[in-house]
Amino acid sequence: MAATTSPRAAGSPRPSHEQGSVVVIGAGIIGLATARALRAAGRVVTVVDKESQVGRHQSGHNSGVLHAGLYYRPESAKARLCAEGRSELEAYCAERGLPAERCGKVVVATSTAEIPALLELRERGRRNGLEIDLLDRHGLADHEPHADGVAALFVAATGVVDFGAVCRSMRDEHVAGGGRLLLGCGVTGIEEQADQVCIDTTDGPLHADALVNCAGLQADLVARAAGLRPEVAIVPFRGEYLALAEARGHLVRHLIYPVPDARFPFLGVHLSRGIDGHVHVGPNAVLALGREGYSWGQIDGREMAAIVGDRRVWRLARRYWRTGAVELARSWSRPLMVRQIQRLVPDIQARDLAPAGSGVRAQAVAPDGTLLDDFELIETARCVHVLNAPSPGATASLALGRWIATRLGQRCREKG
Repeated sequence: MAATTSPRAAGSPRPSHEQGSVVVIGAGIIGLATARALRAAGRVVTVVDKESQVGRHQSGHNSGVLHAGLYYRPESAKARLCAEGRSELEAYCAERGLPAERCGKVVVATSTAEIPALLELRERGRRNGLEIDLLDRHGLADHEPHADGVAALFVAATGVVDFGAVCRSMRDEHVAGGGRLLLGCGVTGIEEQADQVCIDTTDGPLHADALVNCAGLQADLVARAAGLRPEVAIVPFRGEYLALAEARGHLVRHLIYPVPDARFPFLGVHLSRGIDGHVHVGPNAVLALGREGYSWGQIDGREMAAIVGDRRVWRLARRYWRTGAVELARSWSRPLMVRQIQRLVPDIQARDLAPAGSGVRAQAVAPDGTLLDDFELIETARCVHVLNAPSPGATASLALGRWIATRLGQRCREKG
């Protein structure tokens, strides 16, 4: 992702640029997948990121789940791109020798009150083309003997992968294919001109035919640096994980999820055995005190003031303050977190768990305080800005990158 300040000063010199060249801001999995699609279309691509390594933020801080597409509104961009992207990413991992496993998951109703939502979720998944088994207690025990519930769904198409390894593979592929990669290079200003885009960076100016903003947690700031005023704001939500002790790993065979709250694009506290065999529990979802606030101690005063002062955040808080209070309480109280986990796997005890790091999710919030649930792009004559690409963004990355590249190509053709 890239730090930005303000739009590039108008009237500055305009050196020539290579025809068909594109700068991609952000070396996470979506930025790298977009660069891959652009190169396949014959573009000359430079990827820029302020970090010293690829995949340093959302792409490298997640549960590693390769989503099947169970939750997403049928016919939405999320549903379509998740289905396409999952198959493509599985094939990519097989081709590149990267670890991936289609292990399946269970979504567990812990009470009869949750069964209607479970059945509605099954219908949504079927409309998205998935094969889904409805399980009773005995069927659940066959898949996850230590899980407890009155009913469950089994989704065989769900898997696990190392998204960090995918990023590193795409990095190597990009460089080997002639792409340029500028790491440790922050963006400080952008000017979209009639015939090119001028990007000021900490390593000097860049000039390209077009630009794609895949900056994740900084995406709205990058859009503003290009002179736009997006209606949505990126609000960082931190998800905190716990690790299950290796000696207790037998309590979780694969992936165990709760029935999600349909009002939110978050899936709730779940248990997942990663591609490395370790079981992680989480995440909760609390407002971070900075766009890269991976702990309560990581506070960016200026960013926190901007977040707290944003009317969209206050409207969000008014809508969902009860849910937010519960998430906050779980963050501060290990016993509350343990009780939430025990609803799914009763045999897990507090002594079985240890802190396991956090991730920060870039969530776009609309002016009325609602959470955007689908992928969101802002397009100009020469730029595409990805303003919302939450889960299943990593799963969908190859298909999403191709979609972004196609949208950019259409914009360029429209302007002749």
